[in-house]
Amino acid sequence: MTTLADQLAPGVTGLEQLRAMVAAGGRPPIGDTLEFTLVEAGDGWAAFEGTPGQHVYNPIGTVHGGYAATLLDSACGCAAHSKLSATQGYTTLELKVTYHRAMTDKTGPVRAEGRVVTFGRRAAFTEATIKDAAGRLYASATSTLLVFER
Repeated sequence: MTTLADQLAPGVTGLEQLRAMVAAGGRPPIGDTLEFTLVEAGDGWAAFEGTPGQHVYNPIGTVHGGYAATLLDSACGCAAHSKLSATQGYTTLELKVTYHRAMTDKTGPVRAEGRVVTFGRRAAFTEATIKDAAGRLYASATSTLLVFER
């Protein structure tokens, strides 16, 4: 079985790392906690899927905004990750989330899709959306990421 450490081995590009993660089941450690999975990745884009449930509820009785923010941060970050060379890393500098409608345990499966808007030597700009199976928009985000040499 491929471990996360194997996927981050020297000499492996960001896209190769993401594709290895998808092949290994697509669950980054945070995905185990919040029950979402990396399902696809390509050059400049990535998609996660999950089914929000009561395990991510807030005290008001809806899905906590942090669940959506985490999915969006993951989609934005992995979109940038897909553009990394074997010697680069990245970190999120800024994430702006807009919530369009509340999610509940009745929402069903959702998909967060992220894509690179621009990717430079030191910064990447990405955007992402969360939609349900019918295409209804639940949340969207833009992100700025710092790109660096490891």
